Amino acid sequence: MSRTVDIEFTFRSPITVSSVVESLSQSGWSPTEPLGISYAREGEDGDLGWESAAPDSSNQVITFLDSPQSQGHVVGISIYNQEADTGGLLLFFADRTQVSFSPSINRRKLAVAEEMTDLPWYLDRMLPGLYVTGLLGYQAQDISD
Repeated sequence: MSRTVDIEFTFRSPITVSSVVESLSQSGWSPTEPLGISYAREGEDGDLGWESAAPDSSNQVITFLDSPQSQGHVVGISIYNQEADTGGLLLFFADRTQVSFSPSINRRKLAVAEEMTDLPWYLDRMLPGLYVTGLLGYQAQDISD
């Protein structure tokens, strides 16, 4: 049995990867995870091609994801909260008004039901920064498939 866990964020107007990463950094999030930086851009075949980069190349990676050549394509970047030792994937959909977060690095679990994700913990640490960047709302789910 698998689980689908994600938080879908909706913004008033198109948002950049740099503005989201910067707003989340106020709550301890960073694109640098234990193994470096993971990022992706949708290819012509519609698949995401995930790549890794050195920890000191976050500015170049974010610039690439926000570049004109990446516009109209789904892009993704991992974010990590070092203090909490957890993180996940941010996917920016082509219109850049929809962003999805999937906790995938040391996913935080609920104490009363360890198979479920502690989505309130993630929301508490993500919403303050995202709200000031034009967040309209969110939808969170943790569903057994």
